Amino acid sequence: MYDDNEGFVFESLEGWVGNKCDDWRDNFESNYSEKFDEYYRLWRGHWAEEDKTRQSERSKIISPALQQAVESSVAELEEATFGRGKWFDIKDDQADQDNADIQILRNNLDSDFKRNKIRKNVAECLINAAVFGTGIAEIELTTEKEMKPATQPVMGGELQAVGVNITDRTCVKLNPVMPQNFLIDPVATTVENALGVAVDEFVSRHTVEQLQEEGVYREAEIGTSTTDWDIEPDKDLATAYDDDKVRLTKYYGLVPRYLLTEAQADPDAEEEVVELVDSGEEDNSYYVEAIVVIADGGTLLKAEKNPYMMGDRPIIAFPWDVVPSRFWGRGVCEKGYNSQKALDAELRARIDALALTVHPMLAMDASRMPRGSKPEIRAGKVILTNGNPAEVLQPFNFGQVNQITFAQAQALQTMVQTATGAIDSAGIAGSVNGESTAAGISMSLGAIIKRHKRTLINFQESFIIPLVTKAAHRYMQFEPETYPVADYKFDVSSSLGIIAREYEVTQLVQLLQTMSPETPMYPELVKSIVDNMNLSNREELIAKLDQANTPNPEQQQAAQQAQQAQQQAALEFQNAQTTALQGQAQESQARASKYAAEAEAVPQELEIDRIKAVTANLSAGDADDKEFQKRLEVSKQLLKEREVAVKEGNPVQATPEPQAQPEPMAMPEPPMMQPNMGQLPQ
Repeated sequence: MYDDNEGFVFESLEGWVGNKCDDWRDNFESNYSEKFDEYYRLWRGHWAEEDKTRQSERSKIISPALQQAVESSVAELEEATFGRGKWFDIKDDQADQDNADIQILRNNLDSDFKRNKIRKNVAECLINAAVFGTGIAEIELTTEKEMKPATQPVMGGELQAVGVNITDRTCVKLNPVMPQNFLIDPVATTVENALGVAVDEFVSRHTVEQLQEEGVYREAEIGTSTTDWDIEPDKDLATAYDDDKVRLTKYYGLVPRYLLTEAQADPDAEEEVVELVDSGEEDNSYYVEAIVVIADGGTLLKAEKNPYMMGDRPIIAFPWDVVPSRFWGRGVCEKGYNSQKALDAELRARIDALALTVHPMLAMDASRMPRGSKPEIRAGKVILTNGNPAEVLQPFNFGQVNQITFAQAQALQTMVQTATGAIDSAGIAGSVNGESTAAGISMSLGAIIKRHKRTLINFQESFIIPLVTKAAHRYMQFEPETYPVADYKFDVSSSLGIIAREYEVTQLVQLLQTMSPETPMYPELVKSIVDNMNLSNREELIAKLDQANTPNPEQQQAAQQAQQAQQQAALEFQNAQTTALQGQAQESQARASKYAAEAEAVPQELEIDRIKAVTANLSAGDADDKEFQKRLEVSKQLLKEREVAVKEGNPVQATPEPQAQPEPMAMPEPPMMQPNMGQLPQ
């Protein structure tokens, strides 16, 4: 039968789902299965016959280079996500100013994630992503018994009986899915844009029977599953044990509406499809989002419309490195595959050559060997010969192992690290002329950190955020009493990786050495250094630093009082200095006024002295008149000299008064005038 939309029309829902899953598995086995098996073996260090590079190869050694790269890369992402304790955060939208409901949601999710060991399962998904290139997980709802302390009145309320109340509670768990157990539409790039996805794996029979008793699955006869090596978790440990396992195929995706309706119309079906849309709304689409569970490839156990309120699929997946237009990503093992294979071939060849060197072959003369002797070599063995042993036995020497092979192996080891972006415990590549420099290490760390940031972004956006979002939706739908939230917005927080944080600590320490402890930025730098260190008591140290940087109110008040007293003392000292300066200024002004008055009085005193000098001891007569004229001229000259002296600031001596001369002697020169006046003119 043929249909325009579907092609061949199937008579049952389980037949349609089984056909899709078979086609998807054929595609996976043709393109990915063989490579994924080899990546798994190299990571585990298991040797296989196809690993031989030559027919004579005898060594089976596997280099641990890829193992180290996987462990280092996974540890980096684990530290980046869970290293600070708080690995997710939920913020409310801007329209809602009440954050009380979001705080309840965040705290309850954190508690439930710890109880259900979500971190452990996330770490397993990281390992799968590093090895196979894609980490896949299934979000599963389970019902668990929860016990709470309770009291009950007995004997008419006189006594209280202490006990527990047992209630059923819905829990969200995370189940990692191996790549060989996951099926997806080959043309899809994400879980959301695929026609559907399926988890195909073996489970214990009692698990299915318990779910049937709880009413989750239909009551149907479950047969015995045959062993399928393609879906075994570890092919090396696979055994033909079929008595207690069931092949369970869980399909999440679009199915034809008519097939789902017919499957639910089965009179043996106990479940009804959950309609979450308005009953008056008509949906005429061909496909409907549903959940279908099939046992052993043909027994329908569950068929219902997607019961989740957001209509999302309970599958999350992220690529380690994105391959454009492909769902399956590129992991650490694929990046270092070629270098790992070359390194293994180099090591095996060296070990084989070393075995020939240490244990050489012997050439024997069979005609001179005793009959029945066994020509084997071992410590302490006695070999019987017919004749001189030097002529009968001769070792073949193959020389020594070339030392260049060790350098080649080291170069191949470095190639693995370069390809994967991982660093070993021995150190960081970045040496210049044989010496590690800060610039070289910084350049190497820069490239490594950028690679890990890209993977970290993929991990956050495609795995962590959907995990928290889907888990919150499930709890709010099935546990409304514990999660009374109606308005929310999620924001997953993460931090720098361990490598980036150690590099940041180095830079902070260098910056700290350039500052004084009294600098305001000094406490903040110390806090940043402690915050970036991987310490068990980091939170306690940060709290101590915050407490130390936060002043005590009493100490702060005392400091303020001391500061005010210091300011008051400084103000008083300033006022005293101002007063002293003002007094000095007044004194200087008075001294200047005095000097000015003295300067004004000097000419008058000089004039008086001149008159006295001219008129002293003079009588009437011509001779006295001539003498008067001479003294007048001298006094004028003396007056000029004193004026110059006053202007220059030199002290001025008073003019001595002339002595009286006896009469009638002739008028001699006044002795008192001789020192200063000199010889009078004739």
